[in-house]
Amino acid sequence: MLTFRALGPFQARHGDAVLDLGGQRQMAVLARLLVAGGRAVPVTILIDELWPGEPPAQALSTIQGYVSRLRRALEPGRAPREEAEVLVSAPPGYALRADAEQVDAWRFESAVKTEGEPAAVWERLERALALWRGPALAEFSDLPWAVTEAGRLEELRLIAVERRADAGLALGQSGALVADLEAHVSAHPLREEAWRLLALALYRSGRQGDALGALRRARTTLREELGLDLGATLQRLETDMLSHAAHLDLRVQATPPRETAPARAAEPATLRVVVVDDQALVRTGLRVVLDSEPGFHLVGEAQDGEQAIAVVRDTSPDLVLMDIQMPRLDGLTAARRILADEAPPKVIMMTTFGTDDNLYAALRAGVSGFVLKTSAPEQLITAMRAAQAGDALIDPAVTTRLIAAFAGRANPSAPPGLAGLGDTELDLMKLIARGLTNRQISATLSVSEQSVAQSVTKLLDHLGLFDRAQLVVAAYESGLVNPGDVGR
Repeated sequence: MLTFRALGPFQARHGDAVLDLGGQRQMAVLARLLVAGGRAVPVTILIDELWPGEPPAQALSTIQGYVSRLRRALEPGRAPREEAEVLVSAPPGYALRADAEQVDAWRFESAVKTEGEPAAVWERLERALALWRGPALAEFSDLPWAVTEAGRLEELRLIAVERRADAGLALGQSGALVADLEAHVSAHPLREEAWRLLALALYRSGRQGDALGALRRARTTLREELGLDLGATLQRLETDMLSHAAHLDLRVQATPPRETAPARAAEPATLRVVVVDDQALVRTGLRVVLDSEPGFHLVGEAQDGEQAIAVVRDTSPDLVLMDIQMPRLDGLTAARRILADEAPPKVIMMTTFGTDDNLYAALRAGVSGFVLKTSAPEQLITAMRAAQAGDALIDPAVTTRLIAAFAGRANPSAPPGLAGLGDTELDLMKLIARGLTNRQISATLSVSEQSVAQSVTKLLDHLGLFDRAQLVVAAYESGLVNPGDVGR
């Protein structure tokens, strides 16, 4: 089945295969047609929106060439004179013909706008939010139409988060939702619905004082930022809480369909691992290490990137330990494809060198870190546990050499600067870049480990990143941390 993904790295897929959509501007043609929602887009608009202000002299023939190549990619079995069925001619332009289920952005929007009982809403929005794998249409952030659409989709995502939380409150999940809602209001402090949900979750968790405190924080934030008082809904909620209004204590309506019994804390989850290396001896050594260490289960092996992709899709591991230099398909390309899948595993790259341009590109792409093949077994185990927990990179000395060699290179795909971050966020980034875990950071800053985790999530959202390793790269590339600072 042909599918299109816009809620993260833009791509088209046929089953498990990622289709080659050509260069950035050619992909932008397909993305623009996707944004149109099946409606025809005139060629003149495509030209104006792909080359704002200065279209080339041969813009029309260039667009026609892009469309021809995209049609071959999307329908490789179509005969030369056969009518296209996906990217079709729709005078005076073109249109994308696809079902709602084939486009993740269309599926997401439909899910957000569909009403239903709380249990059904919870289940549906859980699936919808899982479609997001990063900022929408980020590859086209220099084009105004893409910025507008990305903003619209981001607003829908925030609505989905809040509708899911509202359903969770009706299902009796108040206590479990508090941490998520604290992070949500921290990231979006001007959203009154976010404050309402947080205050109600606290109140129903038996924390009336904290609930009223949340509303006081909301009032202070709105006054300082906008010069406004609380809206009528929040004022009414505050009054009802002070009077213990009976309607605030709703009966639990149902249990979320997918709720399961919590795992026992005494039984740490077994980490399912795939090992990828073209040298049989290396794979054997890693197999011995994993077999001798409790809590790890080797579920597959591969000797090149192509095999790795297939094994990962067959076994659904938690983590992939992969050599960066391999025949047929290198580790960097394989990692990118693996990370583009829905709910991808963590990926750690292995190398025999301390400075490798491809390895640095892998960090930019979102791998969770890297190790030297000569690392001691205990260091390897620590790296895998840290990556799965979303924690620090390891081999800090190698990290220093690597980033010292490549930091400062201009890269249009790199995240934006650190504008908008306060001193507290910048200090946190410095600690992350120096290899501290959340637990170590919480001890250093005298705050809770949960607060650190929430702050890391906020940083990732602000910079449009999805992995802690990318925060480290951003800290070095922006000059916030210098290679010689590590360990100080």
